[in-house]
Amino acid sequence: MSFIHDNFLLENKYAEELYHNYSKKQPIIDYHNHLSPQLIAEDHIFKNITNVWIDGDHYKWRAMRTLGIQEEFITGKGSDKSKFLNWAKTVPHTMRNPLYHWTHLELARYFDVYDLLNEKSAEKIYEEITAKINTKAYSTKNLLRKVNTAYVCTTEDPVDTLIYHQQIAKSNFEIKVGTSFRPDKAILICDNNYNDYIDSLAQATNKPINNYNDLCDALTSRIEFFNKNGCNVCDHGLAQIYFENFTENEVKEIFKKKRENKKLSTSETLKFKSAILLFLAETYHKYGWVQQYHLGALRNNNKRMLKVLGPDTGWDSIGDYSQAQKLSAFLNALDSKDKLAKTIIYNLNPADNEVMATMIGNFNDGSVRGKVQFGSGWWFLDQKDGMTKQLNALSNMGLISCFIGMLTDSRSFLSFPRHEYFRRILCNLLGDEIKRGELPKEEMEWIGKMVADISYNNAKEYFKI
Repeated sequence: MSFIHDNFLLENKYAEELYHNYSKKQPIIDYHNHLSPQLIAEDHIFKNITNVWIDGDHYKWRAMRTLGIQEEFITGKGSDKSKFLNWAKTVPHTMRNPLYHWTHLELARYFDVYDLLNEKSAEKIYEEITAKINTKAYSTKNLLRKVNTAYVCTTEDPVDTLIYHQQIAKSNFEIKVGTSFRPDKAILICDNNYNDYIDSLAQATNKPINNYNDLCDALTSRIEFFNKNGCNVCDHGLAQIYFENFTENEVKEIFKKKRENKKLSTSETLKFKSAILLFLAETYHKYGWVQQYHLGALRNNNKRMLKVLGPDTGWDSIGDYSQAQKLSAFLNALDSKDKLAKTIIYNLNPADNEVMATMIGNFNDGSVRGKVQFGSGWWFLDQKDGMTKQLNALSNMGLISCFIGMLTDSRSFLSFPRHEYFRRILCNLLGDEIKRGELPKEEMEWIGKMVADISYNNAKEYFKI
């Protein structure tokens, strides 16, 4: 039997029944990722396995660096083949890291390769896959088709033209490709390049941004533009939710100071972030969007390598920010005005699991099934232990039956077997409890329906797909 087989991670007959009968065949809704819409629109064909599998994947990069592989063979000028061979050398060392499971699931699901990847098999696998991938059958659209994808939602800045989403919408591509609105650069007023970004936002709207009201108008204009292009989701990647008391005059003066390149105090930056975040959240509610908050990343820790490679290259980690009080105040401020949109909250620090699982219950008001969601295990937590802990916290303190399930949050077109990974973990968790008598086997049909809902139906209804 190969390492990846039909009952991989499924430890008893109940888990097998739940997965094979209720989850396996459900289409994939990937409601948050960082795929390139241009590559989808152009139905790009990759030159080799390195281009689609290693380039841009900072999960793999971190592992290779840890093993002592030089940057030349990770992100540098080394050949594509040498990068793949160095990744293959790394793979056996990733045992007990999710990369080991993901690697072999991806080889199996996309390329029908069931050999273990290591130094001995690397050459053969590289040649076999490169011969396949450099064909139309492995174009970006066909890679999405291979894993039964129904919907993917990429992530774009407010200044984006959405030209590639428009091209996809006009094509006959049967998989829906949406976009999510990511305006963090307009919020983070303490960034050195903030004024440059505001200038680019002004250019996108063809109107000057001289004051705070202009900024709000510009963001509203871009939300309207995204909305007209089928967007109904936003996303924020923040260290924590900001919520400070402020006055309108204070915020106007803070923005004016920034535009004049004057230094802001910590108090001023927090007041501004709070104001613009609330403004955006109320606007999302007006348009009926879903808002997502990815909280807790400590980014760009290695300043030396940040200068060399830039952001999003594998130098981030889990932060230990205080989350509960500001998040509660933020959600309460919106709820008190009846302007709280559907909301998904993701934590990166596992210590916050129970905080998030209980927080969502404070604002689920009966108006929408699962209105406020505790998001799936994300980034450093989208592994077996992290997913299980998230599922347990949500089950213990909420209703797992209302959960909208997994996403990839990935830049890779080969990342979608993470949905299968999640589904197998979910089914094994429930199957184990059936075996132990903690859940009734007589209710297998109901439990199966719950699995199907978490795998697909809940997300389909939540995002109105």
